[in-house]
Amino acid sequence: MKRALISDIHSNIEALEAVLADIRAQGVTEVYCLGDLVGYGPNPREVIDEVMKFQLCLLGNHDQGALFDPEGFNSGAERAIFWTRNQLENGPGTAVARQRRWEFLGELPRNRLEENTLYVHGSARNPLNEYVFPEDIYNKRKLEKIFALVPQYVFQGHTHVPGIFTEGFSFFSPEELDYEYRLGREKAMINVGSVGQPRDGDPRACYVVVDDDVVRFRRVEYPFDKTLSKIYDIPELDNFLGDRLRDGR
Repeated sequence: MKRALISDIHSNIEALEAVLADIRAQGVTEVYCLGDLVGYGPNPREVIDEVMKFQLCLLGNHDQGALFDPEGFNSGAERAIFWTRNQLENGPGTAVARQRRWEFLGELPRNRLEENTLYVHGSARNPLNEYVFPEDIYNKRKLEKIFALVPQYVFQGHTHVPGIFTEGFSFFSPEELDYEYRLGREKAMINVGSVGQPRDGDPRACYVVVDDDVVRFRRVEYPFDKTLSKIYDIPELDNFLGDRLRDGR
């Protein structure tokens, strides 16, 4: 089984297109998205249209924020979600296309369990909203409670920081693993990183390919200046949301 796992696209069509080209170049045809299609970025309609073609897509907290009222968002993220909602409701295109996107978002599941592997946006404990950060290895109680709910492996996103959490309360960045990790008997949580807004200091889009029991992290360059320029041109999107693409923050 060879499958691409992506997450946190955040309306960044340039990053998504670059990642999909990289996926195709490796001969991978099955793509799972772990949520947050929209929010922050300038192209929510185009991203949703592309993601509709995937084999699986989960609901992210920004997707839920677009469907309902955003909760716990900072002011910039909240403004971006309200702008996104307006684009989906009143943007260019036919009424049929707009309705199709809303129905797609509204039907997204919160998780998927396949044999010993769980797919979520946030965590096994809270599939939508819980962040699991690298520094949580020092919060043993938190990780114990989460790992108790992990069947064997869980793939997640949400933090935009890629890497592997092991049941021994260790975190390994892709660089520390030489971008490759072999799944074994030990439980593991794998954060696949972010396609559209990386936050680990590397501006390149990030995703993983799972090939049987091997997880490979992929970094893909994309023209972030083009995305950044679009964000600058939209008053409702804070310039900061574009600036951070250049720094991978």
